[in-house]
Amino acid sequence: MFNKNIKLVLAIASIAIAVWQFTENEIGNGIMLILLSAIFVLLYFKNEILVLAFLRLRKQDFPGAQKWLARISNPEGALVRKQQGYYNYLQGLMVSQTNMTLAEKHFKKAVELGLSMKADLAMAKLNLSGIAMTKNRKREAQILLKEAKVLDKHNMLGEQIKMMEQNMKRAGQQPKQQYGARGGRGGRGGFKR
Repeated sequence: MFNKNIKLVLAIASIAIAVWQFTENEIGNGIMLILLSAIFVLLYFKNEILVLAFLRLRKQDFPGAQKWLARISNPEGALVRKQQGYYNYLQGLMVSQTNMTLAEKHFKKAVELGLSMKADLAMAKLNLSGIAMTKNRKREAQILLKEAKVLDKHNMLGEQIKMMEQNMKRAGQQPKQQYGARGGRGGRGGFKR
C-alpha cells in the first residue's frame, strides 16, 4: 500500500508524461497514461485496502476484514480524513463484540473525523448509544439514539432503533437496586460466628 502523497506524485507524473506523449504524436500512449493517472487519483480518494475490507465485511468475514485492516500500519499517513473515519468505523465494528471500551473509542473517532454516508454515521451513533446504555449512561444514550434516528432518513436502521428504544424503556422501568447498610448483609461488622 502506498502513502497518499505517493499516489498524488504518481498521478501528476503520469499526467506530465501523457502530455509529453501527446506532443510527440503518441496519442495512444498519452490516453493510456491519462487512464493510469485516473486510477491513481481514484485510489487516493477510495483506498483499496478499505474497499477490500468492506467486501470482506459484506460477506460477514470478520477475520478476513481484520486482516485487510491490519495491513494499514499508519492510517494518518496513508489515508485522507474521511478514509481515517471509515478505518476507525470498521475497527469499531470489529472490536464491538469483544471490547466495548475500545469500540467506543473507535466509533467516537470515526464520528469526529466524519463519514461520508449518513447511514454509516447513523450506525456509528447507534452503536455508541448501545455502548453508553450498557455503561449506564442513559442520557447520553438517548441523545445519540435521537441523532441516529434523524440521520436514518431511509429507515434502514428503523428496526434496530425501535429495539434500542424498547430496551431503554425496559431499563427505565426496572427498580433501582440499593446497596447500603439497610440490607440484610450490610453493615460494618462483617461475619459473626
